[in-house]
Amino acid sequence: MNDPKDDLQHIRQMMERSSRFISLNGLSGVAAGVIALLGAAIAYGLFQQHGIDYFSGERYIYNYELEWKLFWLAIAILVCAVGAGIFFTIQKSKKNGLKIWNSTTRLLLGHLLVPLIAGGLFCLALFYHGLFGLVAPATLLFYGLALINAAKYTFSDIQYLGYCEVFLGVIASFIPGYGLVFWALGFGMLHILYGLLMYKKYK
Repeated sequence: MNDPKDDLQHIRQMMERSSRFISLNGLSGVAAGVIALLGAAIAYGLFQQHGIDYFSGERYIYNYELEWKLFWLAIAILVCAVGAGIFFTIQKSKKNGLKIWNSTTRLLLGHLLVPLIAGGLFCLALFYHGLFGLVAPATLLFYGLALINAAKYTFSDIQYLGYCEVFLGVIASFIPGYGLVFWALGFGMLHILYGLLMYKKYK
């Protein structure tokens, strides 16, 4: 005769799988963090190439060439980070025999993408108006809000990462000259730390 406690645990696990996207892999966060740190290092190198000492505290007027280099670098970082996330998520889904595309996945993406798309358009407006010092804080803020908004459809731990990203974004918005530093902390170090914790907890 089956133990009622075991049956209840099995039912609970089935309900958890049906209502939450549990294929997120901690290695996705680690990979995204490493890619972000590499991107930050390349961005710092670009500043140096254009004669800008980023940590001097002086305000510089960025030339057109540098602006577009930084723009395309940001796009490349985004594509690589998302690509890594998709790869590791698919690997975990296959390993656990889970279907990756279902109603929960659609709900997760919907709640994640609305703040991200709004934030992306807002950052483009900042870029268009030459408010480059606020772009990094804005990306942290909207990304954090997206994570908090989507946490109900995946691991609840995600919301804590979101809170940390929002906190960094708010602080960075008051120190616009150091956006690259906060960006590296938020998208780089926090992702690596959080990814390792997630991998250990949910592997």
